[in-house]
Amino acid sequence: MSKSTFSKPELPRRADVIVIGGGVIGCSIAYHLARSGQFDVLLLERRQITSGTTWHAAGLIGQLRPSINMTNLARYTRELYDALEEETGQATGYRRCGSYSIATDPERFEELKRSASMARVFGLQVDVVTPESIKERIPLLNTSDVIGGIHIPTDGYANAVDITQALAKGARAAGARIVENVPVTAIRTASGRVDGVTTEQGEIDTGCLVICTGMWTRDLAASIGVNVPLHACEHYYALFESVEGLDASLPVIRDYDACTYYKYDAGKLLVGAFEPNARPWGADGIPDDFSFDEIAGSFDHFEPILHGAMARMPALERAGIQKFFCGPESFTPDVRYHIGQAPGHANCFVAAGMNSIGLQSAGGIGKVVSEWIRDGHPPADLWEVDVRRNMPFQRNRRYLHERVSESLGLLYAKHYPYRQFETARGVRRSPLYDRLREAGACHGELAGWERPNWFAPEGMPARYEYSYGRQNWFQCSAAEHRAVRERVGLFDQSSFAKFRLEGRDAAWVLNRVCTNDIDVRPGRIVYTQWLNERGGIEADLTVTRLGEDSFLIVTAAATEVRDFHWLEAHIPDDAHCVLTNVTSAMGVISLMGPQSRDLLQSLTPADLTNEGFRFATSREIELGYGLVRASRITYVGELGWELYIPAEFTVGVYEQILAAGEAFGLVHAGYHALDSLRIEKAYRHWGHDITDEDSPLEAGLGFTVKYDKPGGFVGREALLGQKERGIDRRLVQFRLLDPEPLLYHNEPIWCRNEIAGYIRSGNYGHTLGGSIGLGYVEGPAATGLPANGAGSFEIEVAGVRVPAEASLRPMYDPENRRIRC
Repeated sequence: MSKSTFSKPELPRRADVIVIGGGVIGCSIAYHLARSGQFDVLLLERRQITSGTTWHAAGLIGQLRPSINMTNLARYTRELYDALEEETGQATGYRRCGSYSIATDPERFEELKRSASMARVFGLQVDVVTPESIKERIPLLNTSDVIGGIHIPTDGYANAVDITQALAKGARAAGARIVENVPVTAIRTASGRVDGVTTEQGEIDTGCLVICTGMWTRDLAASIGVNVPLHACEHYYALFESVEGLDASLPVIRDYDACTYYKYDAGKLLVGAFEPNARPWGADGIPDDFSFDEIAGSFDHFEPILHGAMARMPALERAGIQKFFCGPESFTPDVRYHIGQAPGHANCFVAAGMNSIGLQSAGGIGKVVSEWIRDGHPPADLWEVDVRRNMPFQRNRRYLHERVSESLGLLYAKHYPYRQFETARGVRRSPLYDRLREAGACHGELAGWERPNWFAPEGMPARYEYSYGRQNWFQCSAAEHRAVRERVGLFDQSSFAKFRLEGRDAAWVLNRVCTNDIDVRPGRIVYTQWLNERGGIEADLTVTRLGEDSFLIVTAAATEVRDFHWLEAHIPDDAHCVLTNVTSAMGVISLMGPQSRDLLQSLTPADLTNEGFRFATSREIELGYGLVRASRITYVGELGWELYIPAEFTVGVYEQILAAGEAFGLVHAGYHALDSLRIEKAYRHWGHDITDEDSPLEAGLGFTVKYDKPGGFVGREALLGQKERGIDRRLVQFRLLDPEPLLYHNEPIWCRNEIAGYIRSGNYGHTLGGSIGLGYVEGPAATGLPANGAGSFEIEVAGVRVPAEASLRPMYDPENRRIRC
């Protein structure tokens, strides 16, 4: 541990970038910023470098994460650490020993094999191995119940303190200043920007601030209105000494099903855990003087883990425990860390909530955050860890306390498709929540919303039974899917994020942000994207013109904060318009299917004929005892309407629809059916099929782009350049020719024995009779479409290549006849 040589450090009056926090994350960001050569960097640490949580990190350097982009960050971290000691002369304790992850049941083995397939996309070597080969390599392990595993030769471990000191040394060598024993007592803001910090030694001005203060981040960020929901939990490990047969060649071992990991540690064996029911800590705040401290913990809580470890590695029964350790780590509500630009503060960045994988994430986080600051935008699609995904309610302490008790264990839990959180539920409910539960709804959770994912028939419990195959709801959702295709289905989509932009400049502001032309007559709906300057898709949504100076913007529940702040940031200071979030004001009932018109027409005097109510039209109609906004639009590829209803009228309108619906074969339908319906029609899903790295031209959405509209739009020049050069990657729809395998996401796309891309999203197409996936195809395979067709493509599912049909046009109703009838 370093010792500060300053009692009252002399501080500069200003720095281009101030990084608060001297853990491995803060030091990595300072290192990467300084090495860019473009910034005067100052890192302020309240005590000493590593004194928060970094100092007690177990030191694992694993690369395989649940998604491709996160795996890329982890792989960069390993590559950085591989060379850091030689670069800086500071010992790091880094050792590339490889890792083994073992499976003791078929579902876990399926997950590991799918991960190995994903790793092929970017060339990370991950080998599927047998119990016999595991036993041969690690004789200490009891493999009697092991059915297989994976081996990553380039994984390893390091000393977290030494890595951090090496990063700090490299940062100093590149010109950064790192000052210890200087707590930041306040952050100064003005006009939506951070302009400096206050310390006990005085004030320091800055052009950019990065908050990397670990478990202190929630409260420090909240002091300037930035929402960073995280909460500390107890994290345990034990050090065993005198372990017979232990030597330095031992690979890192992850026994996910027993919640444990094993690592060689200077002649001893470290056994750590991510237990299913964690113990939150520090609910009332973290003490200011907490430094290199342990917490008491509970041996009784950890004891079942130890018994499991002794069963897995019998030599531990005869070894001694040298150290039983418990220390705090910060965890987030969805077990993904928080990085990026803070909404509402153009020059404030966050990097915190590492969920106990800070060391193996730090290199990649330092790289992307520094590039984000340098370039003004993220260098890759980082939405899954973007701080803008968080909802305001998530800073609630009771919510965090309950949720993180589950979060910690999810690191080693099976990452089942569609897995739902069990804690801190029921936060946001639509007006129809109770009625839909009575109808058999099994609710999932997104952004705090309870949303009906599927409906259980009478006599069937409305709860999930997870697997990587056909889960218990599969046939229920298939019936909902077919009912929408053949009759009519009712969806509760109240979780839509809904904004109003109003004022004399509203049309001008929106038209500058939207690719499509929204300067249409009142009552028209416009499907559009919002782009960044590079032509990447920042949002995918609809804009309805309500009046001359009034617009309704409807977007996804998950992107409510992100999209609101994106639009808000693009409203000039002198523009005469006001943006309001009206999400909570309206319920939304969608009626979709060929019988939707007849059902609605029986309840309203409005003319719903095709001539009287064209596609992409929205108007207020009488329905039941209320007035609702009916918008003829669809996300399932059928005739249908979305009904926007004042919250207090929603239940009454629902009752009227339900009473009339029996004569038309009305069924309740959930979000699983919505997804299977939309993917058959090849409708894009932002965050999966389209991201800020993908352009409308690559995504097949060029029809939404109006290059010649007055005033242009953000990203126009980038698209024109891409159009002139031509594109070499295209979003393609695939259907597996074998109806049995299931697609989820991240499966490699093979074309003529070469990997040409990967699946962005997948679901089962009950009408098309097989799994459907959307994925970008690059290089020669992209330029040859659609002639390649069936026979040229295969999708790899858990190590097995499955022939697939490919199409650039929607495989279901490519002429759009069903939605425009």
